[in-house]
Parts: sequence; C-alpha cells; structure tokens
Amino acid sequence: MLQRNRTRSDYYPNTFLFDIGRVLLDFDFESSLMKLIPEGTDHPHERVQSILKKKDELEAGLIDPKRYANWALEVLGSNATLEQFYRAWQQIFTVNEPMWGCVRQLADQGHPLILISNINAIHCPWIFSTYREFSYFEHKALSYQIGILKPELAIYQYAIDTFKLKPKSTIYIDDQPQNIASGREFGFQCWQYDLNNHPAFEKWLERILITD
Repeated sequence: MLQRNRTRSDYYPNTFLFDIGRVLLDFDFESSLMKLIPEGTDHPHERVQSILKKKDELEAGLIDPKRYANWALEVLGSNATLEQFYRAWQQIFTVNEPMWGCVRQLADQGHPLILISNINAIHCPWIFSTYREFSYFEHKALSYQIGILKPELAIYQYAIDTFKLKPKSTIYIDDQPQNIASGREFGFQCWQYDLNNHPAFEKWLERILITD
C-alpha cells in the first residue's frame, strides 16, 4: 500500500484520471449474459460475442439502451424481460479492492480524482449508487454522455478543457495500451495497469509521488 505515515502537506496535489474497467472494477460480460440464453440454444458464445461487438455504439451514446437491449435479447434468443437484461448487463463487476485502497489514500492526501471511461447508460448511474467508493471522484468524463470513445484524442482534450487539467501534473491509469498511448500524447504521466500485478503499480506510484 501507499505510505500511510505522510500527511497531506507532504505531497503536491496531482490530478488522477482513472479508467473504470479492469482498473477499479473487473468485469465478465459473458458469464452473466450466458444465463439469459435458453438451454439448448445453438452457438450461445457466438451470440454473446455478436452483441458485445456492438457495445461501442452503446458506449458512444449512439444507441438508446432500450433499443440495444431489445436487439440483444433477439440475438441471444432469450425470452428475458428488459429488466432482466439490464440486471445481467450490470451484474458483471467485481471490486478490485487493492486499487480502491489506493483511491481512498489518494483522496485522503488531497489529490483530485476524475473518472475517464468508455461506459454506457445501462451501467450508469447504477454503478455509482452500487459502489459507494465512486463518491471519491469529483468529476467524470463518460463516453456515452459526451459521445467520444477512448482512445480518441478528443476525449482527453475534453477532460483537459473541462476540468482545467495541467497535463504534467496529471496521472492517468488505464489498462488498454492504445488509451495509454493517447494519454502520453498530451503529456500525462501514464501507467498501463495490470489487474494481476497491482504491486507494480503501487511501486511506480510511490516513485511518482515522492518525485513530485
């Protein structure tokens, strides 16, 4: 964990941009969505992959959630209700507790925290009421609201302009290499997060905070 014996005054405040998926929350769409498919339906895994291929349109705000859900249920061959689909779509997450421990400490040290995520209107605002730790984040740049997906440069420019970020003192954590590459173009201090190697992130973060 980050050092606990330091006070707020020991650090200059940095702004932290956090991705959600595979950073703050792990997820597994397939296991949850497979439960909606009647037993004996042919090619169930291919059906799930087919609806996930269109997920970017939902996360860019180009498809209404109800329209997407009705289409997905048809592709899955499911007789589930819209509410059951929404519940299955939401029940994909597990908490990455080591990262949340870092978030709590960063907030306590006075660092502003911002979410920047490709996410959709079925998950939001549900996750923010379900996982109370999201209250540590002061601002959010969410793809479905602004109509821009990572790794498009425009979403990072949006965050800079909207939240008055100073890139050199902005630390960006994401699991996708293409997103990290975009962040680096703006001069963010970036870390490509590996859910299976959290200690490497903590070691890097200690060095960053001490240097700053």
